[in-house]
Amino acid sequence: MLRKVTVWAAALGVLGALAVTPVIAATTHEEPAKVHWSFEGPFGTFDQQQLQRGLKVYREVCSACHSMNLVSFQALGDPGGPFFEAKYKKSSENPYVKAFAKDFQIDDVDTDTGDKIKRPGTPADHFPAPFANEYAAKASNGGAIPPDMSLLAKAREGGPAYIYSIVSAEGYKAPPAGLTLTPGQHYNIYMPGDLSGAWTGDPNKVPIGGVIAMPPPLADNKVTYDDGTKATQDQEAKDVAAFLYWAAEPKQDQRKQIGLAVMIYLLVFTGLLYAVYRKVWKNESH
Repeated sequence: MLRKVTVWAAALGVLGALAVTPVIAATTHEEPAKVHWSFEGPFGTFDQQQLQRGLKVYREVCSACHSMNLVSFQALGDPGGPFFEAKYKKSSENPYVKAFAKDFQIDDVDTDTGDKIKRPGTPADHFPAPFANEYAAKASNGGAIPPDMSLLAKAREGGPAYIYSIVSAEGYKAPPAGLTLTPGQHYNIYMPGDLSGAWTGDPNKVPIGGVIAMPPPLADNKVTYDDGTKATQDQEAKDVAAFLYWAAEPKQDQRKQIGLAVMIYLLVFTGLLYAVYRKVWKNESH
């Protein structure tokens, strides 16, 4: 009898807890679009021309708001990078890297006077932040701080496909009737979020997606590609997503090459061990 009372008490306790626990709305969004990337799979490598195009999109569009503090200019000339050329033993000697870095003004200190100065960038410098501090970033972006893009493609679920989907033509949509957005907010079906608080329509038909402070950043012919590729919004989105994945994983090509060499070595070593085993024990009974 006591056991039955205990079971019923436990059941009632669980029901009571459920009754007072607030309902947490599920975060829903459209799954990132399926995109083929040259760097996919164990043998995939970065497309250097695509990285150069993506770098241009970042430089001319994204860098106005988004920093990339963890990426140095000389990394652009490393193996697998946008400006890599095997004839330059050091990335810092690559003329494309040096010319690109020189286009940036870097904060520094005059060693003679101690005054703050600006100087042309060098390969050893990192991409400078567009804002002096987070307060300046907030003031220029309606209270939102644009995320640093150094590791964005690895930090977001879906990686480069997520970035591509967010900035592609399919991401931004007109808010459906019943969805109230504040000034500076934009509706994006790929953005994770809970729109129930801004939804005045049928509670069972809350739209998927979320709100984002960034207005649509890309459009057809937003940049002019040096290789003659047509700069459609879709192409720009793919290129910048690929570049940001490289920025987050710049040693991927070398890592894959080392992994392949290790696998070949292990296979050969296994074969040699088996051959030695057969030779040593061929006259022994088992």
